[in-house]
Amino acid sequence: MSVSESPERPPERPPERPVVLGIESSCDDTACAVLDGRGAILASVVSSQIDAHRPYGGVVPEIASREHLKNWPPVSSEALRRAGIEMGEVDVVAATSGPGLVGSLLVGLTLGRAIAYGLERPFQAVHHIEGHLYSPFLATDGGPADAIPERFIGLVVSGGHTSLLRLDGAEVTTLAETRDDAIGEAFDKIGKRVGLAYPQGPRVDVLAEEGDPKRYPLPVPHCGGTLDFSYSGLKTQTLVTLEGICRERGFETPFADTDEEPVPPEVVDLLAGFRAAAVRQIVRRLERLVERETVELLAVSGGVAANRLLRRELERWAAQAGVALRLVPLAFAGDNAAMIAHAALLRHRQGRSDDPLTVEAASRAPF
Repeated sequence: MSVSESPERPPERPPERPVVLGIESSCDDTACAVLDGRGAILASVVSSQIDAHRPYGGVVPEIASREHLKNWPPVSSEALRRAGIEMGEVDVVAATSGPGLVGSLLVGLTLGRAIAYGLERPFQAVHHIEGHLYSPFLATDGGPADAIPERFIGLVVSGGHTSLLRLDGAEVTTLAETRDDAIGEAFDKIGKRVGLAYPQGPRVDVLAEEGDPKRYPLPVPHCGGTLDFSYSGLKTQTLVTLEGICRERGFETPFADTDEEPVPPEVVDLLAGFRAAAVRQIVRRLERLVERETVELLAVSGGVAANRLLRRELERWAAQAGVALRLVPLAFAGDNAAMIAHAALLRHRQGRSDDPLTVEAASRAPF
C-alpha cells in the first residue's frame, strides 16, 4: 500500500467544515481521502494492485474487485488516522459512480452509499472525469484548493479517456473525445507487445526518453479537421513497424527489459517516435482550438498528464500561444480519492446531492 504525501493534521487544529470522505475504485486502485471545507487534503491514501495484475499484463476485472474488498479496511483506517478524525465526524460522503470496471465501481460505490446512509450524511456520486477535471487545482502541501475559474478548457488524458472539455460557469461542454483508443490505452498496448511489465505506459515514457524520435517518424491522424482524437491507427502503425524491425534485425519478442537483456536501441527509438506522434496529436488539436476560440486557461489532468514529453510540450505550446497552463500535480495525476472528494465538495457547495438508495454504478457514463 502506497500513501501519498499528505500531512497529518495537528490534533489541536480542528478541520474546517464540511469534512468530505472520498472513495475511488473505478479500476485497480483502492483509494480513500479526507478533505476539509477549504478543499485542503487532510489525508490521501492509495493502495495499488500492480503486483496482483502484473502476471497477466493488465487489469483482470474479477481480481480487481476482490482486491478492493480486501484493501478497503486498511486504506480507510489509514486515511482517517492521518486526517485525525473518526468516521462519525465526516459531513459528506462521496464515491466514484462511473465510468470504469463495473465490479470495481460497485465495491466503492456500495461502501460510500452504506456509510452515507448509516451516518445520515449527504452523498455525492461523482463522475470519474469530473474528478480529474478539477484536480489541477488541488494543493500538495496541505493547503486549500485554489478557486475554480469561471471559464477554462480541461484536457483529460488517461488510460480510458482522451477528452477536451470547456467549462463555462456551471456548464461543461465536451468539445472532443477519442474516436477509438484512449492515449493511455495505446501506450499500454504498445508496451505490452514489446514485453514491458504492467503498467506499461509509464515504462514506455521512461524508455522513450533515451530514444531518437526522428529515426521512425509516425503520422498524426487528421480526423477531418475536427478536434477529435484517434490513437488506434497510430498504435497499429507502430506495431507494424515493430514487426518490420524484428524481421530485419532478427529480434524475438517480447523483450525482457532487464539489465541483462535490455530493449534493443532500434525499438527504443520506435517507442520515442510513437510517444512523439502521440503527444504531437494533442498539441495539434490545441492549436486548432485556439484558432477557433479564445483560450485563457488550459487545465490538464489524468494519468497520462504525468508523461514527461507531454508536460514539456504543453508548457512550450502554452508559452507560445499565450495560454495559462495548470498541470495536475504528479501526486494526483493517477486515480485517487482526493480528486473525488474535491469534486464532491464543489457539488455540495452548489446544494447538490444524490440519493444513496437509488444511485447506480455505470461502466459507461457520458460526461
